[in-house]
Parts: sequence; structure tokens; C-alpha cells
Amino acid sequence: MKKQSFLHGAAILTGTVALVKILGAVYKIPLGNMLGDEGFAHFSVAYSIYSLLLTISTAGLPVALSRLVAGADALGDKWLVRKTFTSARSAFLLLGGVSTAIMLIFAPQLADWMKDPEARYAIFALAPSVVMVCMMSAYRGYSQGVSDMMPTSVSQIIETVGKLVFGLALAWFLTKQGYGLPLASGGAIAGVTLGAALALLFIVIKVKSPRGNAASATDHTERHASRLAELFKIGIPITIGASVLSILALADAKLILGRLQDVGGYSYAQAKTLYGIFSKVQTLFNIPSSFIVPLTISVIPAIAARLASNNPKGAASVTGTALKLTALLALPAGIGLSVLAAPIVNVVYPGSHMEGAGLLTILGIASFFTCVTLVTNAILQAYGKERIPVYTMICGGILKVSSTYFLTPVLGIRGAAIGTIASFALISILNIFVLAFKTGYRLNGSVVKLLLANAAMGGSAWLIYYAVMRAAGHQLIALGAAIIVAVIVYAVLVIILKIITKEDLTFAPKGDKIARLLKIR
Repeated sequence: MKKQSFLHGAAILTGTVALVKILGAVYKIPLGNMLGDEGFAHFSVAYSIYSLLLTISTAGLPVALSRLVAGADALGDKWLVRKTFTSARSAFLLLGGVSTAIMLIFAPQLADWMKDPEARYAIFALAPSVVMVCMMSAYRGYSQGVSDMMPTSVSQIIETVGKLVFGLALAWFLTKQGYGLPLASGGAIAGVTLGAALALLFIVIKVKSPRGNAASATDHTERHASRLAELFKIGIPITIGASVLSILALADAKLILGRLQDVGGYSYAQAKTLYGIFSKVQTLFNIPSSFIVPLTISVIPAIAARLASNNPKGAASVTGTALKLTALLALPAGIGLSVLAAPIVNVVYPGSHMEGAGLLTILGIASFFTCVTLVTNAILQAYGKERIPVYTMICGGILKVSSTYFLTPVLGIRGAAIGTIASFALISILNIFVLAFKTGYRLNGSVVKLLLANAAMGGSAWLIYYAVMRAAGHQLIALGAAIIVAVIVYAVLVIILKIITKEDLTFAPKGDKIARLLKIR
């Protein structure tokens, strides 16, 4: 397997995310328009349940697996690498099988509990994908641990293409045949299951178990038990922390639908429509964080390998680069979503509920804090502080549920969006404080420069959009022009203000050449 450097691996996964997001947009945007706000609500309810069970099954163990594999690989212990992988694979199969059984057996009860009985078809269709994604996660965790990101990248692309082709085809067929929105939503989400099956087949063929010197029977048994214990010791706290995000999504779905109907005075149909547009906007809100996930995947084995090799300065350097890169990418993305919220929603989801633009304005800012939460969680986990994100996520979760519960009846669907900002802002602040205390990390002067660059970028985007709209009167053209100008303004300011340093680029592929080309010192 071919290893990549920290940022090289992150770059491969980021490129994959870009392609996957384009394909995902080709899947979700037509799907959202095909199913409408109400049909998309059924889809989202099923996906919330799926996400929670999938998180419980896979959130912690892949991280633990990549961290332990990276440490063993850095020490040259191939047998321990192999044993870690095989132990994790067995655990994944068991956890995924249980989660799939829960969704298959209790689909009607889960739909009723979520106050959307018509979502049962989608829940049932999505159930088999849990065990398949669990098995994929074992192979992905191993390949990430040895710093080979290609199997993860290719399997993600296959999974997305399968979802796109089968999901849209089934949704279109069932809609045309007049089966109704509940069954059409189930057909659309069945594409996720079929895509996962294809991706699992690829990665099982592609990734081979590592070889190592055989141990004695006694040593084999003891080390097998030891690796399982260590996997769960690291993985369980991470799973609990990560599960908070899925629990929040599930709680949001239940609370929003329930509070709008029970206290807000909305009918079942009105509540479904509002939750449907909220779910659509969340697809846009999740775009920035999806580009940060590759960084979190790459940073954990990078830090773990340096700590295992007794190189704390190297680990600290990776930490600083990861945090700076997160801010460089996430902050302009969040501001862009907020500033251009109305045209983005109108172009992507024409004819949707008028609340969409207001929701994205709020959630755009929240997306930045979501990105900071993800990367700081990963760094703390890489340093062996996996329990700390559990506590900070619980604090944020309590704030989120409380905000949605109390604000939704008063402010409508926007109350849930405000709760999202408050929740992730709190988690981010707590994580950064803990990171500074535990690892010695400190914010530097580039923060002020970064804020200035983003203020100029956001202002230029707003001005260009409205100027082109007045001149051309075409929303898509105005939106495209605003985004292009904003990207240019931001890139120029990042270089002029020297926000990126030569040291930051040392982790990037061809970093020295890039630094010389841009005259960065």
C-alpha cells in the first residue's frame, strides 16, 4: 500500500469529497425537487435514525483502529498491525449486524416514535446499509492508519455513484407509477443501500490483510484480547462523543415536528413542509464540514505516529497546521453561505418554502463552528484525550435540545437553527480551551488577519451579487460572479497578509515549490 504524507492524504480525501459532493448534489437536489418538501421530510427522518445507529456502530472504532495501526506501523510491528485490523473487523460486523436488525424489525415503531409514520418504508430500505458501511469502515480505518487514503477515496466515489444511479432511478420510477411520496422516499433511500453494497465489494477486494510473523498460541490469544480491549477503550468514548451529533439530529427531527404541531399550532402537513426545507438547507450547511472531515481522518494517524515515535514537536506542528487550515477553509465557506443565502437557496431549491433563505443565513455561521468542533475533537482524540470531546459534546447537546425545545414554538423553524449555532459555538470554545491547556497550543496573530480577509471577502460577494443582478437580472449569473470574485479576493488577501507561512506548506505535497511560486517565507 502506498503511504501519503499528512496533507497529501488530506488532499486526496478532499478531492474525493469535492467529487462526492458534486455527485451528492446531483442526487439530492433533483431528489429534493422530485419529492418536494414533504417527501424529503420522510427521507430525512429515516436518514436521522440511520445516522445515529451508524455512528454508534462506526464512529469510535475506525478512529481507534487508525490510531493503533499508525502507532504499530511506526514501530514496524506488522503482526500487531494485522491483529488490530482483524480484531476490529470482527467487532464491526457484530455492531453493524445488531443495528441493521433494529432498523429492520422496528421500522414502523421507529417511524411512529419520530411522529412521521409514513417514513417506515424509507427506514426499512436503509437498514441493510448499516452493516455494510460498518464492514467498510474496518477496511478504511486500517488503510488510513497506514497512511494510504486511496481505498477510502475510491470506495466513497463508488458508494456515491451507486446511490445516485439507483436512488434517483427508483424514486423516479415509483413517483411516475403513482406509488406516493412515502414509497418514493423509500426507493430513493434504497440507493444508499445499493451503493454501499458496491463499495464494500470493491474495498474487500482491494485491501488485503497485512502480513506479520506468527506468534505462539498463548501470545496470539492474549494479544487478540488486548487489542480488542484497547480498541474499545479508545473507541467507546469517541463513539459517545460522536453520537451526540447524531442524537442531536434525531432529537431535532422529533422536537421540531412535535413542538411545531403540539405548541406552535402548525398542522402535520405544515410541520412536515417546514422540517423538509430545514433538512434541505442542512444539506448546504453540511458542505463545509464535509471538506474538513478528510483533514480529521488524516490528522489522527499523523499525530499518533509522531507521538509513538516520541516526537511531540512534530505532533504540535501537525496540530497547528490542521487548525489553521480549518479556519482558512471553514470561515469563508460559512460567511459565503450566510451572505449569499437567498440566491443559493433560490437557485438550488427553486419553489421551496420562503423560510429557506433565513435558515441558511443562520446555519452558514453555524457551519464554521461545526468544522472547528470536528477538527478539535480529532486532535484531542489523537492525543489520547478521547473522553474530553464526550463532555464538551454533551454540554453542547444539552444547549441544543433546550434551544430547540423553547425557541421553536416562539420563532418557528428558525429556533432550531439558532440552537445549532449556540450548540457548536459552545463546543468549539470549550475544545479550544482544553486543547490549549492539555497540549500548549496557542492562537496567534493570524486570527485578526484572517477575520479581515473574510470581512473583505463577504463584502465583495454581497456587492458583486447585487451589482450583477441589477445589470443582468439573472440570479444564477449573479451568484456565480459573486462566488468567483469572492474566491479571488480571499486568495489574494491570504497571500498579501501572509496568513499562510512556509512552515504550514511543509506538510503539503510540493509545498516548497508552492512557497517559492507564491513567494511565501
